[in-house]
Amino acid sequence: MNEEVQFYLDEAKERMEAALSHLESELSKIRAGRANPKILQDVLVDYYGSPTPLSQVANISTPDPRTIAVQPWEKSMISPIERAIMNANLGLNPDNNGEIIRINIPPLTEERRRDLVKQSKGEMETAKVSIRNARRDVIEQVKKMVKDGLPEDMSKDAEAIAQKMTDEYGKKADEYFAKKEKDIMTI
Repeated sequence: MNEEVQFYLDEAKERMEAALSHLESELSKIRAGRANPKILQDVLVDYYGSPTPLSQVANISTPDPRTIAVQPWEKSMISPIERAIMNANLGLNPDNNGEIIRINIPPLTEERRRDLVKQSKGEMETAKVSIRNARRDVIEQVKKMVKDGLPEDMSKDAEAIAQKMTDEYGKKADEYFAKKEKDIMTI
């Protein structure tokens, strides 16, 4: 395989892997009725004037399937943490007892479960579009190279490899979605 063709194939593979890891990250943020500390991963707390990720100012744990516990490392951080969680628009109501913040995760209604599955499916479709775009870009580059003298059979091989990668990563995206859908729909 031509070095330049291999470069474009490797680049496409990296983009496909990035699309999958982004999908995994987005799906982890969609709550499935169980307490998951990842729900809070994007919460930024005002830590002495600078926005700081919650995980850097407190310990986040799940003592039971319906509760997230946030234990600040400094007691003075309880109010800013509570405010940051409310401002994050996650639909969560923090409850603080002066030492620890507890967040009760309410059970999901059937309608809310369907909405979350739809949202998950949308994330999966976005990832699949990114994967197909990576394949399309490789094929376009290879076709340009054919005009510049790349042998036709090498072009066909590169297209076949790109298609195989697309199928493989598309299947992984489907698997991530199926797992998340099962997770959401399980009561």
